Amino acid sequence: MAQEPSGPGERNPYGLDQEHHLNIALYLILSLLTCFLFNIYWNYRQMEACNDLLERDEFSFWLWLLLVVITFGLYHFYYQYQMGRAIVEAQDRMGRPTTDGLPILSVVATFLGFGVVADCIHQLEINRLVE
Repeated sequence: MAQEPSGPGERNPYGLDQEHHLNIALYLILSLLTCFLFNIYWNYRQMEACNDLLERDEFSFWLWLLLVVITFGLYHFYYQYQMGRAIVEAQDRMGRPTTDGLPILSVVATFLGFGVVADCIHQLEINRLVE
């Protein structure tokens, strides 16, 4: 019988590291306390998780950062859509229920000024995938 993963660095039955399972409340509080500077790091962690889930280099942190700066933040809307789409693709690949509206929800939340809410939802779905 397979043993269940119990801590960071251990692998679940799908072979995914538990390092991608992040504490949403802690990351949200740290983002708020740092005036959302910590959220940049959180996005980096989510990009790494999605790259691992999809088993390809879908997201590049440095390219994302450059394009967000060059476009005065507009690229982040596209990124939020792509992150939602990538999570839905990972859910489908793993035979899990998909959150089909996630890409659009991510863009709408970001447009309304609640991008961190989209990040919380993304992390919740990532956490479910790596459990």
